[in-house]
Amino acid sequence: MSAPAYMIAARRTQIAPRSGALAALQADQLAAPVVRTLLQDADMPPASVDQVFLGNALYAGGNPARLAALRAGLPLGVPAMTVDTQCCSGLDAIILAARLIEAGAADCILAGGAESFSRAPIRLTRPMDKNAEPVPYDRPPFAPPPFADPDLTDAAARLASQNGVGRERQAEFAVASHASAIKAQGVLKRVDALDQEENPRDGFTRNLTVTTAMRAPVLAGNDTSGVTAATTACEADGAAAVLLVSEQVWKASGKPALKILAGRSVGGDPADPALVPIAVAEALFDQLALDISDFAAIELMEAYAVQAMVTAERLGIVPSQLNRLGGALARGHPIGASGAVLAVQLFEIMLRTSGNAGNIEKSRGLALIAAAGGLGSGLAVERVDCKGG
Repeated sequence: MSAPAYMIAARRTQIAPRSGALAALQADQLAAPVVRTLLQDADMPPASVDQVFLGNALYAGGNPARLAALRAGLPLGVPAMTVDTQCCSGLDAIILAARLIEAGAADCILAGGAESFSRAPIRLTRPMDKNAEPVPYDRPPFAPPPFADPDLTDAAARLASQNGVGRERQAEFAVASHASAIKAQGVLKRVDALDQEENPRDGFTRNLTVTTAMRAPVLAGNDTSGVTAATTACEADGAAAVLLVSEQVWKASGKPALKILAGRSVGGDPADPALVPIAVAEALFDQLALDISDFAAIELMEAYAVQAMVTAERLGIVPSQLNRLGGALARGHPIGASGAVLAVQLFEIMLRTSGNAGNIEKSRGLALIAAAGGLGSGLAVERVDCKGG
């Protein structure tokens, strides 16, 4: 029988739009201060870390996890692994860490994600002919022929059209996301990767109105239900990570924690990547013998307003459960870090800011995210303390 893993610390940097406040920093430079702060929060020495898992989607090699571990001052003997499942990377890194602890193979793991759109390498395809020029490309294929591999914005626009989700409804959802994020600005505890502010704010969050959102240009689809710049999460830089420990280490710490109930990664149709988190949630519910009403806080990735709206509607998520501190529409989408940001948000809501974010009537939380290629990941947690764990 496996032993549970516990999240005893969680931190993230501010999230900044591409070419914004964090543009000068590489992914590992963003992650390093998060790693150091996690250990300080947990009052644990660097030598206690058994492993580092870090999600990253845009760097195409180089093992940013190892760079971040060394930059953070971890001992040379601590191994580090970079995980790439695109948008799911950060959450998958946490799930991998939990499974290693559950298997009894580790007692303390740092896991999360880091991404810099601003510093990501320019991609080129090496030519077959040595005399030919390399060919630039924006993204790699996420599914091979004969599978569909749609542009994600086009896929979101198609989802909106098929489900009759108009531009104004999408705009209203985005406005609500920004409003929740603004309300939470004073209570979130973030790490400043630039070491300039005590608790830096996310750079994209603003007082958005429906009128302003409706003026945003349509990126894909039609004027009736198209996806716009206001209803799409902006490309962003940032890092997020958590500290996972075994039950023995948790009890010795004396700290309240989030117990990892289950983590799942699921594959689905690459043509409809936005819908895979529905299957993830249903698999978790079956595994845990729970349903959506058993979760007080649900962090659902808002890559596109319509993606989050359709997923929430089909799963029966009510507004009081969803993205209490604001979603990615209000902060941005640092691809490989976004899943880890969801886990940190759950930690914020359930352990640090519950008095400010509304009463938590139930002790469970859920994070869900989709990725290109038809992937989805989810993490279910439960708030516990050392007396009643």
